[in-house]
Amino acid sequence: MEAKALIITASIGSGHTRAAEAVRSALLGGRHVSQATVADFLDDRDTASRVIKDAYLKMLGVFPNAYDHLYRWSQSPVPGANLGSLTALLMRNKLLRLLEEHRPGIVVFTHPFPCCAAASLRGSRQLQLPTAAVLTDFAVHRLWVHREIDRYFVASREMKASLAALGINGERIYATGIPVAAGFATQPPRRGTGEEPSILVMGGGLGLGAVEEAVTNLAAVGGPLSITVVAGGNDALRRRITAVAEQSPHNIAVLGFTDRVHELMAGATLLITKPGALTCSEALATGTPLLLYGSLPGQEEENAAYLVRQGVAVKADDAASLSLSVTRMLAKPELLAGMRSRALVLGRPNAAAEIAATIGGCLIARRANPAG
Repeated sequence: MEAKALIITASIGSGHTRAAEAVRSALLGGRHVSQATVADFLDDRDTASRVIKDAYLKMLGVFPNAYDHLYRWSQSPVPGANLGSLTALLMRNKLLRLLEEHRPGIVVFTHPFPCCAAASLRGSRQLQLPTAAVLTDFAVHRLWVHREIDRYFVASREMKASLAALGINGERIYATGIPVAAGFATQPPRRGTGEEPSILVMGGGLGLGAVEEAVTNLAAVGGPLSITVVAGGNDALRRRITAVAEQSPHNIAVLGFTDRVHELMAGATLLITKPGALTCSEALATGTPLLLYGSLPGQEEENAAYLVRQGVAVKADDAASLSLSVTRMLAKPELLAGMRSRALVLGRPNAAAEIAATIGGCLIARRANPAG
């Protein structure tokens, strides 16, 4: 008998949801799941969800230093546990309602908030379904760490070691990579060797990060450049970039939401983006060199540090260093070629399929031993 899977994300940025959708598609392409549903843990159906989401987005936009302080404070052992306990207390009932509504055979989390709530419910024996956590960054945050969760899927072997060092049994941790959509698993087309470099600028699905500032400062780079800007669902940003494009010496195309991101990345000489882990994982899968700019505080700074260490990214801290970095990178084809090669080695375009196969194995084991 096939089972239902419930994949719980949170609508804070688009990366958690893109990961959830990638896992959902892979599960539906397998043999062991008859239905897979993605649910938003922070939808607007209850006051607590609205308050948490609004506070998070306002803190990022207005008080980024306060968010950075909160992120680092919550990484320390004792306060981190307290924050996780508070999150679980606030969100337990929301998770119970989702479980009652969907009645799944397995629950998968792509955000730490519902993971905290699930661990709490498992501890009180109110949740006995198999659970899995899909971490959507390149570093482990303590809010994810719960011995009550059955399976963990992480971006790298380094993250597996970090999670094991925090007390999770290594046999329950799988270094699959971060799940991306199936389109990124296709072999990227060969980039052209024409004279005009192609620069892709992105800021995530919400158009966050210093996208406008980046595009404005690309005017200082000697041309000609062909620049494509993906503004996502941020209509105000799209209008501002369109105004910038009219004054730029370069050819600039401005897009909103698009399902052609895998094609745009594969055809780009260079991607300029904030270090959101999903966008960066997509770039790795297509072998696209990264210039990281406009990092949000907390986890994105850790993502940037990891990608720079791996030799697939350069980080620019201000406008002057951004234009200088682009100029230097474009002047060194051998540098870009090396970054491209390392990105393809590091990329895990089949991560979603690997995750789905392991989850299918969990369901088989549960059917064989329902009491286990």
